[in-house]
Amino acid sequence: MRQILTVATLVATLAAPARSQTAKDIAGNWQGTLEFPASGIQPGLRVRIVLKVAKAADGTLTAFNYAIDQSPEPMTTAAVSFQGSTFKYSIPALHGSYEAQLNADGTAMTGTWTQGSPLPLTLVRATKEIAWEIPEPRPPPKPMAPDADPAFEVATIKPSAPGNATKIIRVNGRSYQTQNTSLADLIEVAYGLHLKQIVDAPVWVATDKFDLVAVPDGEGQPNLRQWLTMVQKLLADRFGLAFHRDKRDISVFAITIAKDGPRNLVKSASTKPFPTGLEFHPVPGGVMMPAGNATTGQFAQMLQQVVLDRPVVDRTALTDRYDFQLTFVPDDSQFNGHPPAFPPATANANALPGIFQALQQQLGLKLSSEKVPTDVLVVDRVHKPSAN
Repeated sequence: MRQILTVATLVATLAAPARSQTAKDIAGNWQGTLEFPASGIQPGLRVRIVLKVAKAADGTLTAFNYAIDQSPEPMTTAAVSFQGSTFKYSIPALHGSYEAQLNADGTAMTGTWTQGSPLPLTLVRATKEIAWEIPEPRPPPKPMAPDADPAFEVATIKPSAPGNATKIIRVNGRSYQTQNTSLADLIEVAYGLHLKQIVDAPVWVATDKFDLVAVPDGEGQPNLRQWLTMVQKLLADRFGLAFHRDKRDISVFAITIAKDGPRNLVKSASTKPFPTGLEFHPVPGGVMMPAGNATTGQFAQMLQQVVLDRPVVDRTALTDRYDFQLTFVPDDSQFNGHPPAFPPATANANALPGIFQALQQQLGLKLSSEKVPTDVLVVDRVHKPSAN
C-alpha cells in the first residue's frame, strides 16, 4: 500500500508590508509554483506558493508560506536564514525544507523544496502588479449539535479503479471520502479494530476495493464520534452488516513507555479536534510519519490499521495531544506485505532503524508482543454494497 504525499497542509500567513528592496535584501513577498512530476505520488499536481519574509530590527528573519490553491490556514516556518546568497527555511509540521540561491539583482531565487523527495522550486519577487491574491481564511465551521444522531444523507459507493494502490480515508469539510478501501478497512475505522479482530467474514470483505463519498444530513460539522456513528450506520444500511461481539486469544502489540521515559513528544498547540499527518511518506531509505495533534491512542490505532500485522494496545497512560515524527525502514511483515516504495538512502546516510528500534530511539516508547483475550467482531451477515 502506498500512502500519498500530503501537501494540502503546506500553508501559512504573515502580514508584512511591501517596501523597497535591495539586491541582497531577502525580505518581501515571493511566489512560485511547485510542480510534481507526471509520474509519482501526486502526478501532475501544481501548487502555487506565496512566501512572505520579514526582517526584525535585530536582523532576525521570519517567513510564512501559503499554498494558495489549497488552504488559507496558516503554518509557521522555522530556521529561516540568509547567508551570502543562500536562503533557507523549514516547515517543522511537514518535516520539509527549502534551500535556494538568490540571483544577483535580487529578483528571483532558484532552489529545491525537500519533503521526502526533492522538487525544484523557483520563487520570484512579487511586485504589486503581479502578486497573487491570498484567499481570506474561511470562518470556522459551525459544529453539529453534540446530541445529534446523524446519518449520511447521500452516499456514493463504486468499485475502485483497477491497479490503484493508494488507500485514502479522510474527512474533507462535510464530506467523508475514501479511496481504494475494502469493507474490512471501513469496519476497522468505524469500530477501532484490526483485520484480525474481524471474524467469520467472507473473503471479499478484505479483497474487494471501493471508493466512497458521503455527506451527512442535518447541519453543522460532525465531531469524531458522529462521523464514526455515520460510518457504522452506512455499513448496516448499504452492506447489510450484522455481527455480535466475542473475545478470542489474539497476539497483540502493546505500546508502553520505555525505561528512560518518552522523548520528542511535543504537546500540540492546535485547538482542532482531529490529528494531522497520520500517514506515511517515502523518504530516502524508508518511510516517515509527521504526526500532529495526535494522541498515543490515535497513533496506536493508525499503526494497527496501516502498518502492523496485529492489533495494537495503548498502555502509555499519556493523555495529551502531541506533535512528533517517526522515521523507520519497514520489513515484509508490515503494511500488509506491501510497504510504500521509497528511494534508496544516500551513500553517506545512516541506515534507518526498524519500527521497534525507531519507537525507542525517537519517541521513547516500547512495542512488545503478548497474547491476551481480545475483543472481536463476529460477522453474522453481510452483502456487497447496495445501489447508490
